[in-house]
Amino acid sequence: MTPARPIVEARAIHKHFGALHVLRGVDFSVEERQLVFVIGPSGSGKSTLLRCLNRLEEPSSGSIIVDGIDMLDARTDINKARQKIGMVFQSFNLYPHMTALGNVMLALRKVQGLDKAEAEARAQRALERVHLADRADHYPSQLSGGQQQRVAIARSIALEPRVMLFDEPTSALDPELVGEVLGVVESLARDGMTLLMVTHEMNFARKVSDRVIFMHQGKVHEQGSPETLFFQPQTAELQQFLSSLH
Repeated sequence: MTPARPIVEARAIHKHFGALHVLRGVDFSVEERQLVFVIGPSGSGKSTLLRCLNRLEEPSSGSIIVDGIDMLDARTDINKARQKIGMVFQSFNLYPHMTALGNVMLALRKVQGLDKAEAEARAQRALERVHLADRADHYPSQLSGGQQQRVAIARSIALEPRVMLFDEPTSALDPELVGEVLGVVESLARDGMTLLMVTHEMNFARKVSDRVIFMHQGKVHEQGSPETLFFQPQTAELQQFLSSLH
């Protein structure tokens, strides 16, 4: 039986910001339905890597294939390709003058061209998945930070992406609100969505991840199962990183 082809495959990714060499030949892949965490110290290139995958940052060189699409091919319709890649940032980026439902509907109307009734039905379903159906008519100012981040997640999953990227989705939240966002991430993984997440939530990564990638100085330094990375780190750099968290 041939192994499943990865849904995300990055090879030899380099990224320069002027003289600064942020990504130094990154190689990794993500299988369909996997939950993969990217960990590492600040400045190791984690967020830049995520942003290169959907070309919010242009890689300096390398190859990125997402769901069979060559993201770096000049002929690729990048706006269409991005619809397959949901992204949730540290900041929620909600429109303050729109309700939760309106924020989720917007991309469905503008990007996918759905009529109002269909967009509303899909947006309602997305809000249900993040346990916010009862907040559909609330404005961002009427929602907690955790609820706003869950609206941002609903906005992404409403587009029915093949892969979800999370860039530190809990870092802007008060500690008591972190759990509700992580609960949604865990439920999406249980539903079979492919997720790639940059996080500092090590206990969560240890508990739910299929694979963990440790980045150090712009490279994939170690990767493997959570049991291996957290309990049997192979390099001094990972040992030092883990000990610095305690």
